[in-house]
Amino acid sequence: MTDSILANIAEALETNLRELVKVGNLRSGQILIIGTSTSEILGHRIGTSGTLDAAKPIFETAQQISREFGLHLAFQCCEHLNRAIVIEEELLLHAPQLEPVSVIPVPRAGGSMASYAYRQFTKPVVVETIQAHAGIDIGSTLIGMHLRRVAVPARPPVRNIGHAYVTMAFTRPKLIGGTRAVYLPDEAEQLYQTAAPDADC
Repeated sequence: MTDSILANIAEALETNLRELVKVGNLRSGQILIIGTSTSEILGHRIGTSGTLDAAKPIFETAQQISREFGLHLAFQCCEHLNRAIVIEEELLLHAPQLEPVSVIPVPRAGGSMASYAYRQFTKPVVVETIQAHAGIDIGSTLIGMHLRRVAVPARPPVRNIGHAYVTMAFTRPKLIGGTRAVYLPDEAEQLYQTAAPDADC
């Protein structure tokens, strides 16, 4: 049973990530956060039976998608490391507000997924928090604390990876203003072109 679960992880994740990129209109340079319980994938309670065997296809698939679309990957650690985030050092150059912390994730403190990612990244760095543009949560690891506001749920085409339930979200800028506010470019252009010379604000 375990072998069949592991064999299907990459395909299921790729399907979901491609959907998330599409519905979230993700663009090059944006951050994708991934939270994973490898225990839940195998049908065990989160934090009890982690496995690097499940982490490997998740990392490889996520890396493939991130390279294709120019995204920055971030992997969430478990609660024993306060859900800190593993990223490539390169991202610090683009996001100087990120604060590095001194720790090396291991399976018993950080989780199998974050531990694996740390060892696969070229120059891994752990940061305390991040504001990602989109994310996928495999096994209810609660990535919401690391998403930008406002989060928009996205329905995953594959609802379970192994035994783990999957949720996804992308984010959008806050809508501001009142009854006069306009949010659609075409409507804004029309109103701009037809505005009276003495129109007030």
